[in-house]
Amino acid sequence: MTVPRQLAAALALMFAAAASASAANAALLQEVGGRKVEVLKIHKAGNVPTVVFENGSRSTLDKWDKVIAEVANEATVFAYNRPGYGKSDKPSTPRDGKTVVEELRQLLREQGLQPPYVLVGHSLGGLYMQMYARSYPQEVQGVVLVDALYPGIIKKPEDFPLMTRWAKNLFMNAAMAAEVDQINSTGQTMLDLPWNDAIPMVRLINVPKGPGAIPVDLGVTNNDDKTRTMVKAMYPKACKVIVDSDHQMQLATPEVVSNAIRDVIHARDDKRQPALPCS
Repeated sequence: MTVPRQLAAALALMFAAAASASAANAALLQEVGGRKVEVLKIHKAGNVPTVVFENGSRSTLDKWDKVIAEVANEATVFAYNRPGYGKSDKPSTPRDGKTVVEELRQLLREQGLQPPYVLVGHSLGGLYMQMYARSYPQEVQGVVLVDALYPGIIKKPEDFPLMTRWAKNLFMNAAMAAEVDQINSTGQTMLDLPWNDAIPMVRLINVPKGPGAIPVDLGVTNNDDKTRTMVKAMYPKACKVIVDSDHQMQLATPEVVSNAIRDVIHARDDKRQPALPCS
């Protein structure tokens, strides 16, 4: 029986949506090191990479559903909610990047997931994944940064405007606020660690073109030329992709994120044409 093109497209969307919903519902609350952590693990049989997702600030693992639905076809997938997010327990440890990385690394081992990993991080999660890759380059197959934060971009918390400090404590729980307070110091610590240029990396950068796109500045970012020049110069061998999207790129343009992950997975395959053009 021949299926009309429109019907086939509709069925494909329906099954993709079902897979996405299944991914969200598959998250489990597990006891790890005396604390409860919400984790999602989708195992793919065979010699396939493990793709590790790290959420941005105030974001939870379900935001990756559309990407996970695609990537789980060819890789083992791991996503989780950091302490203080979703159903995970509140943190009892500092919220600096080094601690976050060490806890993630322990969690991966306890889940039976061995390196090397493909690390995927959105926003603040991208800063954490840079920290992981610099701390343990031998465990990393590749990195995808989804509109990530970089060192120096966020000011020291004491330099935030008074109104922003007030809003942070009003709209964020204690764990989220503690993470924000450590962003600047995490970035500085990260810069003291060397970067291995042999690690494949894709940097997805959101540059919206729509007339309604209005940049939001809460007075917490450093926009000086020195900082911008430093960030642009980081990772000179990385594939940089400018995307007309939204900061929540994994929701607005999930296909771009999925393609970036595939490009990193197959970065050393000379016979495969990359899906994304690098600038």
